[in-house]
Amino acid sequence: MVHFVGAGCGAADLITVRGMKLLQKADVIIYAGSLVNPQLLEYAKETCEIYNSALLTLDEVMEIMVLSERNGKEVVRLHTGEPSIYGAVMEQMQLLDKENISYDSCPGVSACFGAAASLNLEYTLPDVSQTLIITRMEGKTPVPVNESIESLAAHKASMAIYLSAGMLDELSKRLINGGYSADTPAAIVYKASWPDEKKILCTVGSLYESGQKEGIKNLAVVLVGGVIAKSGYSLSKLYSPDFETGFRGIKK
Repeated sequence: MVHFVGAGCGAADLITVRGMKLLQKADVIIYAGSLVNPQLLEYAKETCEIYNSALLTLDEVMEIMVLSERNGKEVVRLHTGEPSIYGAVMEQMQLLDKENISYDSCPGVSACFGAAASLNLEYTLPDVSQTLIITRMEGKTPVPVNESIESLAAHKASMAIYLSAGMLDELSKRLINGGYSADTPAAIVYKASWPDEKKILCTVGSLYESGQKEGIKNLAVVLVGGVIAKSGYSLSKLYSPDFETGFRGIKK
């Protein structure tokens, strides 16, 4: 069996209990060495074979997976964050399908949620935003035309923008062109939950200058939206005394 496991956003104790147990019993671990915290490998048993996928091609990764599984070994493919978000897992899964190899998935904490925890932030504040958009700027990998930064910015919802820390000047301009005002609250969170984490509060208009000042070029998620100000929101109806739920009646 092959297990696709989300390593979480950085800190070794932010992997799920299930993910930790899969690492502990794995015979083979293939981990994304460019982003996964190497401390997670300390969960592996001494006899485990460990491979760094940052040094491998897709074909080489698949060869290790297939041969290991056919030799009766438990394989963990350890991806950064949450594998379903920019994890490039589907191409691996479909190749495993062709080889009739079983696999499953174990979710992880994605960077935008690690960043929210670091900032004690709620993305869905009543009357401010009830939507979180997770997206990225186009780079080596293109983005569909109808998912441009400008078109998504038009919603003025909370946004978490991945893989774009090296393009903050362009990102700032495109967010403003899409509809955010230059003074819209923003944040740059570098390596959320890692020991060398950096948290930078700024505005959409000052994203580039703020990133430059702190030397941010990669490994950061950019957050945008009114929720970052933590103001101007209504209290939740769920706990209001005049709101009836299936568990609690109206309290006068």
